[in-house]
Amino acid sequence: MAQKYQDILAAARETIPEITPQELAAKKDTIIIDVREPNEWEEGVIEGALLIPQGILEHTVEAKVPNTNTPMVIYCGSGQRSLLAGKALQELGYKNIVSLAGGFERWRIEGQNGQHSDSLTRDQRARYARHLSLKNVGEQGQARLLNAKVLVIGAGGLGSPACLYLAAAGIGSIGIMDYDIVETSNLQRQILHSTDQIGKQKVNSAYKRLSGLNPDVKIKPYATRLTSENALDIMENYDVVVDGGDNFPTRYLVNDAALHLKVPIVHGSIFRFEGQATVFDPYNGPCYRCLFPLPPPQELSLNCKETGVLGVVPGVIGSIQATETIKLILGIGDTLNGRLLTYDALDQSFMELSIVRNPKCPSCALEDRPPRLVDYDETCIPVGNVEAL
Repeated sequence: MAQKYQDILAAARETIPEITPQELAAKKDTIIIDVREPNEWEEGVIEGALLIPQGILEHTVEAKVPNTNTPMVIYCGSGQRSLLAGKALQELGYKNIVSLAGGFERWRIEGQNGQHSDSLTRDQRARYARHLSLKNVGEQGQARLLNAKVLVIGAGGLGSPACLYLAAAGIGSIGIMDYDIVETSNLQRQILHSTDQIGKQKVNSAYKRLSGLNPDVKIKPYATRLTSENALDIMENYDVVVDGGDNFPTRYLVNDAALHLKVPIVHGSIFRFEGQATVFDPYNGPCYRCLFPLPPPQELSLNCKETGVLGVVPGVIGSIQATETIKLILGIGDTLNGRLLTYDALDQSFMELSIVRNPKCPSCALEDRPPRLVDYDETCIPVGNVEAL
């Protein structure tokens, strides 16, 4: 068996060139692929490498490196598995493949620069292995996620999937704001909660569920309403705000507070069989009032208790909100800033609408004069003796 393996390696060496660590360090514009297992990454990795274990390489490489002419360097621990991986890629049609002679062990012995620090633990490398394999995430991106702070307003239909995916992704700190308790009728769509949590505060139910999902994540519950008095104090502690509220007063207040703090909002809303999502990046695009200068008539601004909602619709929109949040933190892709994505479950269709910043917007027209924070009644009229915007 050992002789057969050596014969296979010898055959691979005939078709897969090898380079030294010094030669690799001098290369530019080359894709580097680490085919070791996740537990081996704790020893360190070559900076910028795609982390793709050998066992899934053939099934995933096309999505990460679609051009078969792309120059690639494959490395493993000692330089043997990389030869076999390179041979497999050749059989898939990839043409410019070389293997790192001696693998990562030789790279480390020769003192080459560019190794990642051991910022992730062994358990974290295993948990986030599929993120580490992504070119646009990797170890540095995962470290950013673990250091990020996200506030989710509403632990209901939208907040449930958003919180679950954000916690699973390793967002280091998640604040959850909701003053309500879990009711039986919530469980049709609010997947963050379970039957044994009925009658308990939603934020406490969320804390229990998310802490069990990922111990890396710190959960901070806020069992209160968002008001003009607490909005700035709470929101200033977070990098991104996910607006999963179900009423217009909260949406307008979140918008105005975000303009003060210049913190991006990932907005979502649902209505019966439909949903919509967008990103509001203060002063770098439209704000919520650019999209909806005035709230709709009260008879049209009903909540899901009054109108009903298909249970899976908030799952779709909340997942999109989680995706946009992660993209904002990582600085990757094109966010929904300036674009309103709408979803119709009945014909299973998405539609995108362009939205632009209104130069006469009562909230964001003047960057040096953010709107006064006020509390609104159900029709979004300021409460008390505060002048309307």
